[in-house]
Amino acid sequence: MIRIDLTLAEQPFSLMVSGQKIVQVFHAQQAITFDNPRENYYQFTYDNKKIGIDTGAVEEQSISLFVDDQFATQLALPAPTNGSPKKGFLGLAALGFKLFKSAKVIKVVLAGASVAGYAWLFSIEFALMLIGCLVVHEYGHVRAMKYFGIKTKGIYLIPFVGGLAVSDDKITTRWQDVVISLMGPAFGLITSVLGVVLYYATEMDIFAGVAVLSALLNLFNLLPILPLDGGHVLKSISFSMRSWIGLSVCLLGVLFGLWLSYTFGLMLLVFFLFVGALEIVFEWRGRHYSHLIPLDKYGQGFSAAMYALVVAGHVAVMMHFADSDNPILSLPMTILSS
Repeated sequence: MIRIDLTLAEQPFSLMVSGQKIVQVFHAQQAITFDNPRENYYQFTYDNKKIGIDTGAVEEQSISLFVDDQFATQLALPAPTNGSPKKGFLGLAALGFKLFKSAKVIKVVLAGASVAGYAWLFSIEFALMLIGCLVVHEYGHVRAMKYFGIKTKGIYLIPFVGGLAVSDDKITTRWQDVVISLMGPAFGLITSVLGVVLYYATEMDIFAGVAVLSALLNLFNLLPILPLDGGHVLKSISFSMRSWIGLSVCLLGVLFGLWLSYTFGLMLLVFFLFVGALEIVFEWRGRHYSHLIPLDKYGQGFSAAMYALVVAGHVAVMMHFADSDNPILSLPMTILSS
């Protein structure tokens, strides 16, 4: 897929083209509707004029423009640049990590190390609870990837860090990024609600512990900080508006994360913030050739509403047990202040 930038009537337009097919048309970074009345011919309305584009000669670096079904001009296209900027050492590190994660035995080793580590710090019961919550969360990401036809390599558990759902393919739209990011916490919300139901059905405190622990983990993951899931939702919405808005909002998220780290002594969060800052830099540098189709205004509003709904669900579960004197139910606050 390549991006073609045009100027029509002194207004900027962008075309996302795959082969000889136009996938999306943007005006001032906002998606606009278009028709495909015949093969290799696309048209849309702008300023009460019908603009037509013939992509039959895209491979020869040329397209034909029509206005009100009348031939207007033939435009020569610059050579497409499909490559991404070189990342030097970081690119080599990413390649090394990809080779590292390809071995299936690593999954078993990491899972065993995670269970052993959490059991050593707390207890085997807590370790199994935590691993269960992490697996369900990451499974939500995997299911969303498969829904969009994205190949996955499964779930990796990282000791003392969390989990990671690994994919083979790249996303192509901001909407995919939003859905994949939110489905982890959404599946986690199912775990929390199920824990509440089982707690009242059996009166076993362990299920209440699962409910509040799942709510805490997923609520933390929904913080608007990259590379957490909430940060990805925030990035997709803000960068769909304008690139400078996306940069500003994501940087505010980094500042919020630094304040949170200082206030609660969450030193591990500083590492996440460093990784997130690198992601923001790469996103900003690649803004002119990004292959990601942005969200339209409806998509931005709907994404924000879904995010708020999932956050509210986890907050409701934690507030439901807020007045309990049971030490298991106070565990989330203990972890938060650790």
